[in-house]
Amino acid sequence: MQVIHRIVLHFPAAISGKPIVYHLARDYNLVFNILKASIGLEDQGLMVMELSGEEADYRQATEFLLQQGVRIQPLLQDIRKDDESCVDCGACVSVCPSHALVLERPSMRVTLHADACVACGECVPACPVRAVELRF
Repeated sequence: MQVIHRIVLHFPAAISGKPIVYHLARDYNLVFNILKASIGLEDQGLMVMELSGEEADYRQATEFLLQQGVRIQPLLQDIRKDDESCVDCGACVSVCPSHALVLERPSMRVTLHADACVACGECVPACPVRAVELRF
């Protein structure tokens, strides 16, 4: 049965130059659509992608990714920041892998750049006042 999974991949620096996505297509018969990517040769990478194919192939592919040291997260649909509740502490900024949440200077206000957000959800539990929420 054909399935579609939207996922966020976190690549360790040691494998950022390897053809991981190539193997997903060739070895596991998955069709991929890269939605966003930020991968450098000397630092960790982040990729948001949609994978489609047979469920068994997807499970084998995720096992391959985990063996390579890739951390996999489901892609959550939407992040919202409540500016009225936010106390601009910056806790969410420190955990945001895509740098979509930034501490603006000199105002020291936390700003969400939605176009950079990969909706991984890392910021939600980091916020002490629950000013960040997921919407599905």
